[in-house]
Amino acid sequence: MIIYNVTVNIDESIHDDWLAWIKEHIPQVLGTGKFDKATLSKILVEEDMGGVTYSIQYRSYSREALDAYYKEDADRLRQDGLKKFADKMLAFRTELEIVDDYTVNFT
Repeated sequence: MIIYNVTVNIDESIHDDWLAWIKEHIPQVLGTGKFDKATLSKILVEEDMGGVTYSIQYRSYSREALDAYYKEDADRLRQDGLKKFADKMLAFRTELEIVDDYTVNFT
């Protein structure tokens, strides 16, 4: 399984608008059918540049599904956020491959 991670630093002046927007955007990305889960996390380390930083982790079904997302959906879905927030946010994307998952079982 592949995690498609988007890390975004948001200028505080647009934080609330961006947060409302991303909560609508994530279901649109999931609606492509290329991912089975997404997690929105606030990064607690303060950045020297200021702002508020978030990580959105999308769990892709496979490498092929992620490649299909890039080819079929990514540009279209990114445009709305770029139009609204481009000069007030900085984003970078990484891919992570899950090697093992561990769960605590208390039974």
